[in-house]
Amino acid sequence: MKSTQTTSTQLTSPDEEALSELKQAIRSGVHWYEALLKTLGKWQASEETIEGRCYRYFIEGEAFDWMLLSERLLESLDRLVPEDESAAFLLHDILPLDIKSENMREHLGAKRYKQYLNFYYGVTVERALVMAVQNEIRKERTVAGYVKEQDNTDEAFRRIYGDTETEMLSQFRRIYRHRATKSINLTEYKEFTYWLFKYRMNHSDRARVASDTKKAINWLNRNRASHAATRVKSKTIIDA
Repeated sequence: MKSTQTTSTQLTSPDEEALSELKQAIRSGVHWYEALLKTLGKWQASEETIEGRCYRYFIEGEAFDWMLLSERLLESLDRLVPEDESAAFLLHDILPLDIKSENMREHLGAKRYKQYLNFYYGVTVERALVMAVQNEIRKERTVAGYVKEQDNTDEAFRRIYGDTETEMLSQFRRIYRHRATKSINLTEYKEFTYWLFKYRMNHSDRARVASDTKKAINWLNRNRASHAATRVKSKTIIDA
């Protein structure tokens, strides 16, 4: 999967300027989260390599991984942001300010806000759907008298997508010509999840899509505090 955005291993002048403006805004008294959102809307690089780590901010040029770019920017702010607030935001999805969707759109801009929503529904909500169905399966097993915990990822995948996680991943890799390995890194995992979202949209009727999306969002709302720690749990091995 390749983004149509600009790729960079070092900051372009507009991004250098955006980062400088972010620091200046915080120093002048603007809340760091508001300043951060405005910077997210201005950022041009689609991916960067910093100290050997690849930061890829877009999936197919249409889904914006705003939390990854937020992490990268916060790491560059030289302690301008309280450490406890930064950790709560990045590790536990706790927003420091309650900014409503219309204000998010204003800060990010219309195009970037749409990309933000694509990532939210295509990756965050899609992964939550799997975990919500896994939870349903555990409850069913408990009611049926099963005590021993067992991995139910494949059963959840069959109920949602019609096949196991392993088979769906193999199909995804064949389509995008990714190398077949026993493990999957986090970048590919997000791309896989976004592909699963599109697969579900194309293979489910509208009523089922709406019902599943509501189920996933309800799960997210109930489990928001623990979501970040569990967002990438999978039967598939995840490599950093």
